[in-house]
Amino acid sequence: MKKIYCISGLGSDEKIFARIRVDGYELVHIPWLIPEKNEPIDIYAKRMSKNITSEQPVLMGLSFGGMMCVEISKILPVEKLVLVSSIKSYKEMPGWMKGAGRLRLDKIIPLRPYRLLEPLENYNMGVSNAEDLEMVRRYRKNVQQDYLNWAVHQILNWKNDWQPEHLFHIHGDADRIFPIKKVQPTYTVNGGGHFMIYNQASLINESLKHIFHPGNDEASGTPVGQH
Repeated sequence: MKKIYCISGLGSDEKIFARIRVDGYELVHIPWLIPEKNEPIDIYAKRMSKNITSEQPVLMGLSFGGMMCVEISKILPVEKLVLVSSIKSYKEMPGWMKGAGRLRLDKIIPLRPYRLLEPLENYNMGVSNAEDLEMVRRYRKNVQQDYLNWAVHQILNWKNDWQPEHLFHIHGDADRIFPIKKVQPTYTVNGGGHFMIYNQASLINESLKHIFHPGNDEASGTPVGQH
């Protein structure tokens, strides 16, 4: 059985992919590593890539995990790269993120989970039911501070403008973290928020079916051109 190497979003783990199914493929989660002090993203990606054993692997990345998959694709030629609720280049990054990076706000304002901000964060993530809220709360509680500081800095300062040839991008038109007005996805999921890989997994699975088994079934979402 072929493998799809998956990288979760910032601070999350393999449970975020629990509802994803692709016939004929095994999902293999690549865990986040603790970064070295001031480690550049390309060096970190090289360390992450050591967990990939397949030649010309298939990668799937969620949010920041998608950005990391793009970086790994610079090191390893990939058969396919699937981004979910992510961005392909700095051009798709919302303006406030670019501004925060230029102003180095992540270095000025301490990055800590604040209970008072949870409702706003949950709204932006697109989570509302008890199960989703509990999962997100657990991620906040368990995330390691050194990793969080490093990851936020890498996101805000990502300057990539390259992508591999066989890239597919699934994005929700209700994503509030990476608004779709800035993004050029391959498939648009109507009503999909940033957490759709879990709370709208059936729609993601339909798009994945079209990507990995084209011609068998129509994918959910709107194809807007393959890149």
